Amino acid sequence: MKHINISIKGKVQGVYFRLTTKAVADQLGIKGFVTNLPDGSVYVEAEGDKFSLDSLIEFCEEGPERAEVEHVSIEDGELKNFHNFEVTRKIK
Repeated sequence: MKHINISIKGKVQGVYFRLTTKAVADQLGIKGFVTNLPDGSVYVEAEGDKFSLDSLIEFCEEGPERAEVEHVSIEDGELKNFHNFEVTRKIK
């Protein structure tokens, strides 16, 4: 089990990025959350096995149909033992 933090920049808000990320994460058995940030980016914390996380990263690099992903950054983090995958409101 591994924990990663993903930051996605580009046209990624208002295009159902969070909802489709949740659908992909749920399919892959990933736990964590996705949220919009005030700077217009999307932030994900995800925990799962290497294959599942790699698949989620691939999705984030493309995004849903109307998204225009410009940059994705990934860093390892400490396990937080999330129980599910949630879509959260914008962090203020």
